[in-house]
Formats: sequence, structure tokens, C-alpha cells
Amino acid sequence: MKLDPSTLSNYTKVSLRSTAVRLKVNWPTKTLSGSVKYQFDSIVNAEVVLDTSFLDVNSVVFNGQPVKYSISARQEPLGAPLVICLPESALSGDLDIEFATTEKCTALQWLDPEQTSGKKAPYMFSQCQSIHARSLFPCFDTPSVKSTYDIQVESAHPTVATGNVVKSDEEGVYKFRQNIPIPSYLFAISSGDLASAPIGPRSLVYSEPSDLKACQYEFEADTENFIKVAEKIVFPYEWETYNVLVLPPSFPFGGMENPNITFATPTLVSGDRQLVEVIAHELAHSWSGNLVTNCSWEHFWLNEGWTVYLERRIMGALRGESYRHFEAIIGWKDLTEAIDAMGETAEKFSKMVVDLQGNVDPDDAFSTVPYEKGSTFLLYLENLLGRGEWDKFIPFYFSKFKAKSLDTDMFKETLYEFFASQKDKLDAIDWNLWLHTPGLPPKPDFDTSIAEPCFDLAAKYAEAAKSTGDFSWATQKDTEGWKARQVLVFLDSVAEKLEGAKHISSAAEKMNELFNFSTSNNAEIKARWFRLAIAGKLEQEYQPLADWLGTVGRMKFTRPGYRNLASVSRQLALDTFAKYKDFYHPICRTMVMKDLGL
Repeated sequence: MKLDPSTLSNYTKVSLRSTAVRLKVNWPTKTLSGSVKYQFDSIVNAEVVLDTSFLDVNSVVFNGQPVKYSISARQEPLGAPLVICLPESALSGDLDIEFATTEKCTALQWLDPEQTSGKKAPYMFSQCQSIHARSLFPCFDTPSVKSTYDIQVESAHPTVATGNVVKSDEEGVYKFRQNIPIPSYLFAISSGDLASAPIGPRSLVYSEPSDLKACQYEFEADTENFIKVAEKIVFPYEWETYNVLVLPPSFPFGGMENPNITFATPTLVSGDRQLVEVIAHELAHSWSGNLVTNCSWEHFWLNEGWTVYLERRIMGALRGESYRHFEAIIGWKDLTEAIDAMGETAEKFSKMVVDLQGNVDPDDAFSTVPYEKGSTFLLYLENLLGRGEWDKFIPFYFSKFKAKSLDTDMFKETLYEFFASQKDKLDAIDWNLWLHTPGLPPKPDFDTSIAEPCFDLAAKYAEAAKSTGDFSWATQKDTEGWKARQVLVFLDSVAEKLEGAKHISSAAEKMNELFNFSTSNNAEIKARWFRLAIAGKLEQEYQPLADWLGTVGRMKFTRPGYRNLASVSRQLALDTFAKYKDFYHPICRTMVMKDLGL
């Protein structure tokens, strides 16, 4: 298995049995303090080196005795290794470390009461992927290392964390147990004014009380169905509970697959249950990513490519195979736009397997590529090897690597192991093209039946925009009966076809007049509307885009939103970011600064 270049720890020299984390939430100082206890089955060379980043380490004890330790010089962006010297006789044992986070912690976001929906209590949440757990507690911050977890949190407000709830008799003390070994990036904690409601027989949704009914409505119709379908595709769900926490709007991702408690963006709560595919995606991570994990962020496609593939298999089982392909069409458009937006970095970061050697920040490599290029590759393999046999491979693969981590070579070897009778087909695959070549992969032959009406209407608008500019033929009935996802495909297609059209602004204004895109509660629609408005130079939409960027922290929307705004008014983009930068999560804030060249 390949070594992880994104850790400074000596993880290959130890065998870790379990981890216990004790935390106290210090609301006045916006810090966490506490301890982490590691139980080792084996230690080589009487030394343990852990990842840290902007942490205060107060003491280190091994088997009850204080030991010497030092924090080495910081190596951006990977942090500063904590080097612990143990007695020469140390071959196994317990290591206890007391620590505290600092104001520079990149894993935590703290919100004042006025930044929340209810305005009653402060709020805190973590986001450890990719390499931010090291700023939360000293750890082997690599997906190659997995451990069970016991978690205890002392907080003045309700708290959730990675794992199943353990009953606590102490007021203000919350306990959790994670029996399935997980890597550090899946450690998660959130605390604030939280309430919960059932969304299935093994699922709760958590949110602020004022948002709870809307969140429950959004997810209660689909969550259990998603779980049951996924179990048929892979094997039974092993984590006992599947809960969802809907976070405040500054959460930087669509969702984060923290075991037992998916963290989700409030942009999913559109009131029409049209964006629940993200829950299918995060649920699918319960097998791909959480149970079977990429050994390093260079092989991120093994997490995300598999998860997108399973997500679309789930949706296909529930809504038909043509809908599965329809979702893939949306994904292909996202992939082409992501690679275009990379510019010069596409040579490095649009490969399915990326090179992160030389202190490259994995967050810099984060994009749609591992998701969509990876899932496209798996769809290619399904078609090449036959759906029937491929469906037998899926549980075989996830069983073989359950509770383990792997790299791309190990995945390839497993393909050859299972499909020995089809070795000639595997030999004929252009592995270098798929795995190591930048740019788009070979495009699948998608079933476009659901997308065709979207393409046809986009073509009509484009034809009029490039010629007469007459849109009197357009009516609201043109999209009658469409699902929200079809509107997305229409907007994607029309944006592409209208490029350079002399009447693009008139086309955009007519669409908005008919369909009210600018006031939609669906964030996916709104983001695409603003992209079209910017392309059409609709100056009246520049400030509404700037205002919207102050309400959403999901990087899927903030990053292209700022890039689009800067393309027509760099000063407005800079002023908007200066106004709202403290609203964003540290990860989002850093990436937008890079996008704006700050």
C-alpha cells in the first residue's frame, strides 16, 4: 500500500487498538480542551510521532509515567509533528495527551447566537476532512489508520458526535461509542441549540428547533428507502443508526459523511424534497469511504467515485435506470466545468489519481474530478464486465476491504482476482488514460430520454437569442411537469448554448420572468441563474448575487459565485468577501481567497 504524503506522523511504526477522546467546550474562549488516549498493540523504536496543527500540548503520559516530547517546526500546510520519546522497553501500552485548541484551529467553526437561526445560543461544529483533525487533537491524521473511538464531551448545550449515543447520568456530559474502526478525518462534533425528530426507524434529524419541522419533512419520505436499497446493492448497514444534522448555512460542503451523523448543508432543505440525492450520497459513504477507505488523499476517487456510483445506483433502483443516467448527465456537466475552472492546475489535479508529494495541501486538489471521473470509470467497468457479474463484485470488494484502507493498485488487483475469467477485457483497458491522464475521460453513451426536453427547450432559446431575439413563443407551460433536476439540466444546457449570443440578456430576462429563477428557494437553481445572469451582463443581478453569497457557505456555490462576480466586477467581489469573510468556515475562506488571488 502506498504511503500517505499528507501526514507527518510515523503511522507505519505503530499498531493502534483504540482511541478515547475527552473534550470540554469552552464557549467564552471558543476553544476545546481535553485529552486523547491511545491504546497501542505495538510500537517500533520507542517513538510515537503524531500530527498537530496550531494545538497547545500540555502533557504526555505513557503507561502512567510522564515522558519527554517536543513539537517540531511547522511544515506548511501539514502542521507540526509532535515527537514523543518513550522508554526503550516500550513495545505497547497507553499514551495519554492533554491538549487545547487555539484560535487558529482550522477544524472548528464557532458561531455567535446572532449567526444562528434561533438567535438563542452559540453554535460550534467541526469539519476534519481532509487534514484538519490534527488541529482538533494530536492524531495519526491519515486515512490509512483506523481506530474505534470512545468520546465524551462536556458542554453547556446539546451535543452530537461520531458514534452511537451512550447514556450519560451527568448533566451537560455527552457520551458516544464508535465500535467500527474509523480514520481521524471522520471524527466529528457539533454543539448548540439542537433538537431532533425521527425521519425513519433507525434515523433522526437534528437541527435548531426553529428549523426542525422543515428538516423532518425534507428527509422523512426517503431516508429509510435509501438505506434499504443500498443494503440490497452492497450488504446490510453496519452502523446501527443513520442520523442527519442540518447545520447553519456556513457549513462548507453539501454533506459530510461522519459515521452515524451525516453533517448536511441547509441548502438541501428546499421544501420540495428535490435535493435529497445528497442524503443518498452521504448514506452510500457508509460503505464507500467509511467502511472501505482510500489510504491517502491521492486515491480519493476510491471514496468519492464509488460513492457517486452507489448514490446513482440507489436513485436508479427507486426512479428507473433512465433517471440514473440523467443524474450522470448532470455530473458530466459538473465535471467539464470543474476541469475548465482549474486552468493551469488541471494538468495536475484533473487526474483520477493525483500526486500530493511535496507538501501539497489536499484541499487544493479537492474538486469534482474524483467524484465524477471515478464514478464514470466504475460505470465503464460495469458495462465492460457485465452488470450481472459486476453486481456480485460489489459486495465482494466491500467485504474484502471492510474496516481497511487501500490504494488504486489494490483495487486493480482485486478486479483481476474476481474477474479472472475476463482477464483479456481487463488487459485491454487503457489504465493510464483512466487513472493518470489529465482532462475528461471517455464519455459514456448516456440515456438522454429524461434530458431531451431540457436540451430541446434550451436549443429553442439559443436559436432565438442568436437570431431575432423574439421570445414571444415562450410560456410557463414549456416546463410543465418537470422535476427540479430537469430545470438544472435546462439551465446548464442553455448557459452553454447561449454563450456569445447577441440577445443573451433578453433570453435570461424572459426565463426569469416566466420561471422566477431569481427568487427560487432551490440553491442549485439559484446558483445556475446567477451564472446565466452574469453571462448575460444583467447588472441588476450583480448585487443580489453578492447578497446571496453572504447567506451560503457551501463551497459548491461560493467559489464559482465569487469567480463569476469577479469576472464582471472584481471590486464588488472583493468588497463582498471582505464583508462576509468571517461568516465562512476557515476551509471555505481559504479557498475563496485563493480563487480571488488574495
